[in-house]
Amino acid sequence: MRGLGLLRITAITVGYAVASVNCAEAGDAVRGEHAYIKCMACHAKGMTNGIGPGLLGVIGRHAGSVPGFRYSQAMKNSNIVWDEKSLDAYITAPQKALPGTTMPFAGIPSQEERSDLIAYLETLK
Repeated sequence: MRGLGLLRITAITVGYAVASVNCAEAGDAVRGEHAYIKCMACHAKGMTNGIGPGLLGVIGRHAGSVPGFRYSQAMKNSNIVWDEKSLDAYITAPQKALPGTTMPFAGIPSQEERSDLIAYLETLK
C-alpha cells in the first residue's frame, strides 16, 4: 500500500512539472502585450500599414500578403505562413531567418519574451 501512495505522489509531481513546462512554452499574452511595445513604432495592432504592415490576423497569414504594403522581394518570395514556429525564428533574428528582409530590427533574444509576444499576437484576430 505504501508503494501505491508513493506512486501517486510521483505521478502528481511529474504531471505538475510537465504542465509547468507547457505553460511556460505557451507564453503569456498579457506580458506579450507589454513586449509588443518594441513593435508598435512600426506595426499597428489593426490592419493599418505604417512603416511595417498591420498585425491584425498575422497568425496564419502568408508573409508578404498585406494589401498596400511594399514588401522586400525576400519577404514576398519567402512562402512563409506565420505561425508560432516561423514567428519565433523571425522575431529572434529577422535578418538571419530571412536574408534580404528590410525589417530593421535586431530581434528579441529572450525565448520567454518571444513566446509571450507570439501569445499576444495570437489574440489579434
